[in-house]
Amino acid sequence: MTYTLEQFCDETRDILKADQRDDGREQIRQNLGNLLANEEFVAANCGPDAERGIHTLYHDKETDFHVLAHIYENGTESPPHDHGPSWAIYGQAVLTTDMIVWDRKDDGSVEGSAVVEPTEHYTLEPGMVGVFHPGQIHSIKFPSGARFVRVTGTDLNTVSQARYDLKNNSISVDDPMAHAR
Repeated sequence: MTYTLEQFCDETRDILKADQRDDGREQIRQNLGNLLANEEFVAANCGPDAERGIHTLYHDKETDFHVLAHIYENGTESPPHDHGPSWAIYGQAVLTTDMIVWDRKDDGSVEGSAVVEPTEHYTLEPGMVGVFHPGQIHSIKFPSGARFVRVTGTDLNTVSQARYDLKNNSISVDDPMAHAR
């Protein structure tokens, strides 16, 4: 039997209600790999006819997780950043995404200043899935035409997230709530 988006979302909700820490995210990571093995799901949501952009496939109102399809025309490379209090699980559907994990090397005592260094690098190929835990600094790079499914613990547009500027050894924090005030 083929693993479906509905099954994935039902199981993710159950996992999050039972365990919102690392063990739960690891189970979600494995289940996302199972979902990406569903060729019909990938074709329908990340195939060549999929509309470009970021699309919400599912939002769970009870636990607030989101399942998003990322369909990109052009490749890009993000600066090192975190997702604040949220986690993010990336599952590759088409082409590849390079994932880099960074560690902050300074003590954070100088406001606006930050030194980060890469500590881990891996490449997601179709069907592979990676996890970034709350506050974990990471960056991604993917070629034109790449497509992936990302599951997040909340709407990332509603949480403060840090971005690191490697050239200037600086940090900026985007606080979406400041814009709402």
